[in-house]
Amino acid sequence: MTLTPSQIIEYLFCPRFTYFEYVLGIPQYEEKNFKVIKGRDIHDLKANQNTDYLRKKIGVTEKRVNQYLTNEWLRGEVDEVLELNDGMMAPLDFKFAEYKERIFETYKTQIYCYALLIEDNFGKKVNKGYLVYVRSRNKLVEIEVDNKSKEKVKHAAENIFEIIGKNFYPKGTKYKKRCVTCTYQNLCTK
Repeated sequence: MTLTPSQIIEYLFCPRFTYFEYVLGIPQYEEKNFKVIKGRDIHDLKANQNTDYLRKKIGVTEKRVNQYLTNEWLRGEVDEVLELNDGMMAPLDFKFAEYKERIFETYKTQIYCYALLIEDNFGKKVNKGYLVYVRSRNKLVEIEVDNKSKEKVKHAAENIFEIIGKNFYPKGTKYKKRCVTCTYQNLCTK
């Protein structure tokens, strides 16, 4: 079994999300969410536009578009895998969002997951990633990728495997404001 960045993000939102969706098999019906659908459309559109364009201002020497990568515990499709002139690599992800002077943790976590996948598949170090905010005139934002962030993702994956493998009902999030918008709020024993 391998996990997706979405599963890591859901676990970090609340560990019980993992239990309800992947142990009990109760779907969240994400595919009906407008932003999810629009985001998938943007990814498809960007994959076919400017395929030869290299972001030379940030040192890109080569890119691979829509790379499906996997390792022994994680899988995902990276919008662009960038080779940089310093010998390192970086993921780039398009977001159907506006940049409002802050970067959501979910976006960062996705970049950390992609960084691990790139390191495992290409054998090159990843110490940064990039987000493109489509609704802010394709604003490019750099994300630092450090070892602590990558370890957080690995630790989350270990916990997810434990929840699924042992049918373990974990503690819920300590951030109770998250419960208000949670798909599973009516099932959860807060």
